[in-house]
Amino acid sequence: MGKILGLAVLLSAAAVLAEVPSAMAVRNARVVTVAGSPLAHGTVVWRNGLIEAVGENIAIPPDAWVIEGEGLTVYPGLIDGMSTLGITDESALPLPPAPPPGSGRGSQQQPQQSQPVRGPEDRPMTTSWLKAADLVKSTDTRIAGARNAGFTTAVTFPMRGIFAGQGAVINLAGDRPGKMVVASPVGQFLTFITPNVGSFPGSLMGAFAYVRQIYLDVDHYRMAKQMYAKNPSGMARPDYDRALEGVMESERVLLPAQRVVDIDRMIRFAGELKLKPVLYGVPTGYAAADLLVKSGVPVLVSLKWPARPRDADPDRIDTLKTLRLFEDAPRTPKILAASHVKFGLYSDGITRRTDLWKAVKRAMEAGLSADEAVRAFTLSNAEIFGVADRLGSIEKGKIANLLITNGDLFEENTRVQWVIVDGRKFEPVPEPAPAGDREETR
Repeated sequence: MGKILGLAVLLSAAAVLAEVPSAMAVRNARVVTVAGSPLAHGTVVWRNGLIEAVGENIAIPPDAWVIEGEGLTVYPGLIDGMSTLGITDESALPLPPAPPPGSGRGSQQQPQQSQPVRGPEDRPMTTSWLKAADLVKSTDTRIAGARNAGFTTAVTFPMRGIFAGQGAVINLAGDRPGKMVVASPVGQFLTFITPNVGSFPGSLMGAFAYVRQIYLDVDHYRMAKQMYAKNPSGMARPDYDRALEGVMESERVLLPAQRVVDIDRMIRFAGELKLKPVLYGVPTGYAAADLLVKSGVPVLVSLKWPARPRDADPDRIDTLKTLRLFEDAPRTPKILAASHVKFGLYSDGITRRTDLWKAVKRAMEAGLSADEAVRAFTLSNAEIFGVADRLGSIEKGKIANLLITNGDLFEENTRVQWVIVDGRKFEPVPEPAPAGDREETR
């Protein structure tokens, strides 16, 4: 009897699996394609993880499971433009946060190394060969939280060190890391974090010198390899250098820029070294739009707006310049959009959907339109990282990453109904209240 019951359970499970559709559709919904005008009564059909059709008056295949879209809005899945999602290895995660604005410290510090570094030949704080695609774990609990907020994709990087490693574009679903990776590598992440004085590079100026030397070494290394490959007979082969190989593999370089002087310095530095840069952070972009327009350099704007730390000394008096930064930083996205600077948005470690949307709201209150905000979280991020041919908009042939809401995305009462990742439907769970709110309730 037990064997018969077990067989029945297995057959039932097989029947359920057999019912999982290869094709799905949402019909009669408002569809924000981003690539074109919104569709008031649109239909989106996807099959085997790819968008098969999008438009009005689209015939739905008879084998497709259908979501009735009356009163719903369909967006491209959101892309977090810079993150560590999927990476749980502590050695690849960021060091403690930088000092607050106005502290007078020009760079982050890390504890003194036990073994003093002799010089650039030791390649200190460099792990350029690390690849996020090799570090990603599908078990990272932050992935579900990001997906609940509407993110279907993230550009994730190792972030420890000066040359921290190579990023990857990943989809936020999949039982194995290999199923999550969309593109790799997509850029080298640089931080200009320096150790304490007494160990090379020891200062911000030393970090610039060190980065410059790495790229000079890359030029020499590449030339030596090319010469050897062309005519190896009688020539000593070049030593393999994994640090330089990692730098050479990186098509673009992510460079930090907080102040206007940093933006100018990084643009000039990248030009000198003939790099393809992307600036990140950029809270002062509102005052540097002309520089960015002239350079054509794309930027990733952090949604963690500069603010006075909660645990700051109550007697501390912030400078007028710092207070202006606190007030004006949320103007950056609108000014960049108005200046036609290519920019994307990233969460910068903000994990709660309510907190993230508050940050977006501040930018919108400063003039950013809802359409501009959606684009900065979708197609713009895809364009910056070279994956706009498969992500970022709702178009035939692209990956079926969709966000379905019961209203306009950034409205206060709007709920995320479903998130579609690689064609798979996920229903977000309600966001728990912050710990402080739970304590007050009790």
